[in-house]
Amino acid sequence: MSGQVGIWAALVAVLTAGVTTGSPVLKSDWPVYGGFPQQVHLSYAGSASEMMVTWSTMNQTDSVVEYGTNGLTNTAKGSCVEFQDGGEEHRVQYIHRVKLTGLTPGHKYMYHCGSMEGGWSDLYTFNAMKDGTTWSPSFAAFGDMGNDNAQSLSRLQEDTQRGQYDFILHVGDFAYDMDTQNARVGDAFMNQIQSIAAYVPYMTCVGNHENAYNFSNYISRFSMPGGVQNLWYSFDVGPAHIIGFSTEVYFYVWYGFELMSEQYRWLEQDLKEANKPENRKQRPWIVTMGHRPMYCSNTDHDDCTKHESRVRMGFSSYPGLEDIFYKYGVDLEIWAHEHTYERLWPVYNYTVYKGSMEAPYTNPKAPVHIITGSAGCRERHDHFIPDPRVWSAFRDEDYGYTRFQVHNTTHLYLEQVSDDKGGEVIDSIWLIKDQHGPYSHV
Repeated sequence: MSGQVGIWAALVAVLTAGVTTGSPVLKSDWPVYGGFPQQVHLSYAGSASEMMVTWSTMNQTDSVVEYGTNGLTNTAKGSCVEFQDGGEEHRVQYIHRVKLTGLTPGHKYMYHCGSMEGGWSDLYTFNAMKDGTTWSPSFAAFGDMGNDNAQSLSRLQEDTQRGQYDFILHVGDFAYDMDTQNARVGDAFMNQIQSIAAYVPYMTCVGNHENAYNFSNYISRFSMPGGVQNLWYSFDVGPAHIIGFSTEVYFYVWYGFELMSEQYRWLEQDLKEANKPENRKQRPWIVTMGHRPMYCSNTDHDDCTKHESRVRMGFSSYPGLEDIFYKYGVDLEIWAHEHTYERLWPVYNYTVYKGSMEAPYTNPKAPVHIITGSAGCRERHDHFIPDPRVWSAFRDEDYGYTRFQVHNTTHLYLEQVSDDKGGEVIDSIWLIKDQHGPYSHV
């Protein structure tokens, strides 16, 4: 027994090395037992009766999840793929994916993942998503959270353990960076977020810090529903249609100019489908998440500080996204990249379109933008220009994250949590829309 205790103590030391302190060199390659599951995380598979479980091992093993509502009574099998990092060591690990099907919507499940030959993960729980359109899903949203200085993580863990969220939306920039130290920093980060992501679907979009080796660490490690290499996808939940996409196709064009047009065509088709009368009636809220904002009032000269920003206006002959989001009536656009929080007035083409002076977010005539990139990373804070732009409604430099809940077909509540101020809500709005649809028709 003492030998087993020693082995598990060594394993814990390996898994936690470098996660909570600074940025040390992470030298270990899971030496205790290479088949042991790590980096366990969930993602929504697109149906209330399904959930995707993803994890990693150093050795190739079977991909098995045992699960159930009252004990581990069910077994699901999946597959694993070899992932070789592009660094000089060409480190290899195996990414396992198992889709759980036939879940009872709204029921709580326990599960563990792994295999008999490789060992099993800890026991985790999750709630299968509720079905239908008449319930009120809750989200946490943030970007730019690293392995070092992940200041908001402990508060997000607490919220998650209290059952506060149905989804986590990580809006780009992970670990800082996933490929660093031959992807060991990526491994440490994925273990770090396991305390959240193993319990609640952890939905993502790609950021600039994932660009190494054609975004291979991001593409390989996550499992988004029905998307193109996890770069763009959508899913329905409650009365909302959620879209994740890549702003990076406008900047890392050497990976393929055609990605801009491919994504644009996909977005237009997805938005057309969401705007069919029968679909928009059932799920009137359209929420997008992409990493680099169209607008911001920071001092760092990023793309969003420029009037003709690429994400807003496009690059070369390829169109940007502001017009198409306006055309199809996107309600809420969530961004990150800037290590601050900024809430905009409803805005289109640098013009503010409030619902009214007394109630600017009641029946606004343009999308509402939220920039939430202050979860915490080694690059610390960004800063704002002294005088806010006319379209900027609220700004704050505290570390923190955003919460929002889609209450029903007409009401969405959003608030910003300051970790610096002990979890205080420092900003909040009700977004109220009696009618959803293309703004040109409002």
